[in-house]
Amino acid sequence: MSNFSSNDDALHSVFRRDPRTEWIARNRLHPLHDSVVSAQQGGEVRGPTGLLRKNPHVVGFIGPNGLKRIDRANGSFVAIGGKKRVPSAKDSQRPLHLVENPEGYIMVVGDMIGGRLTSHDKDILGLAHQLAAEKSKVAVVLVCFGENKETQCDLAGVDRVIHLEDNVFEGFAPEARLSVLQQIETSYQPMHWLFPDSVHGGSDLGSRLAARLGERPATQAWQVTSEKTISRGASGSQDISRTTPRILMLMEECANAVEDTRHEALPLALEYDVSMAEGDHRLIDQGQIDVDSNAVPLAEAEFILSAGNGIHNWDQFHSAAAALRATEGASRVAVDDGFMPRSRQVGASGTWVTARVYLAVGISGAIQHMQGIGQCDKVVAINTDAGCDMVKRADLAVIADSEAILAELTRLAQQRELSKEEEESDAA
Repeated sequence: MSNFSSNDDALHSVFRRDPRTEWIARNRLHPLHDSVVSAQQGGEVRGPTGLLRKNPHVVGFIGPNGLKRIDRANGSFVAIGGKKRVPSAKDSQRPLHLVENPEGYIMVVGDMIGGRLTSHDKDILGLAHQLAAEKSKVAVVLVCFGENKETQCDLAGVDRVIHLEDNVFEGFAPEARLSVLQQIETSYQPMHWLFPDSVHGGSDLGSRLAARLGERPATQAWQVTSEKTISRGASGSQDISRTTPRILMLMEECANAVEDTRHEALPLALEYDVSMAEGDHRLIDQGQIDVDSNAVPLAEAEFILSAGNGIHNWDQFHSAAAALRATEGASRVAVDDGFMPRSRQVGASGTWVTARVYLAVGISGAIQHMQGIGQCDKVVAINTDAGCDMVKRADLAVIADSEAILAELTRLAQQRELSKEEEESDAA
């Protein structure tokens, strides 16, 4: 009898998935979508593999294409249920997080591409605060090299800033940067060093520092607490658990970016010896060289000018791409019509892109195309249809004729190039 009872209990403990409810939750056009999603908010749901997961719709919102989006800039967006949310005064008046007389530090060395924090950097700052919250009086410090154009370090979760502006740190200078990181290590003895595990220099610099300090770092880390770190291994097919080390190289979305507090972002003093950074280096950056933008693989391009069915003057489009030094892309319609080669197709059935800026001209925004640009940092749309999905997805939209806008962009780019040549001529 006891065996039957235990078997019955085991059967009752098995969670039964409801495929219809899951389908409704994925289909934003279903009449019951809002009620199902609202019922799931704040709770936990079963994923497609049967594992218990937090409801992803609690963080961020559902975009016009049915995909989850996170508004890191606190801009206007279409929230769950289709209602427009406009930032209130409360959004800009976050409570100030103070760390007076810090007793410990967590150093975040961001990629800072173009002198600004990337979404990857902001995720790592969020993780740094999770680690800092487990201790008392710990400040999160952003270490940045070269020009710093970031104007919202306080909203990104930066308590202190070490800004190293000397020319020796410009460009690719891992040896010079490493020498300063060693001096920071000596001066502040941080609890953790956090680096983005990326091709932009974070993983390289983190590996160099770990080797110099004799530390065993964690790479491809994506779940981190003060006690345990889980990293991806075997090309992402396995998870590796270990005790959390001092040096971590972190994947994207390792944590949520800071969204609820403001921080001081005060400069942190550092007396360092520049002569150590100016030593005899094996690697010397010879500067950037001009390359054909279309020679850059679409998946690696940082600036993409993409054309859709709304482009009628293709000669002008190619001229604009050359003037803007942008890599050319296209929607499937433009490719199927023979205006662009198949290798230039962006989308789920083409190439998934991760550009910092994606400029979509005359593209309405089919779901496959929206999936392909899901990892782009900033999306700009030029279209005559203010209600198309691409305009709703875009961070910046221009509702106007594409020929007029491309002509003006080309003129401005050529004017800037001419001014730059005149300045170089005067300097010579």
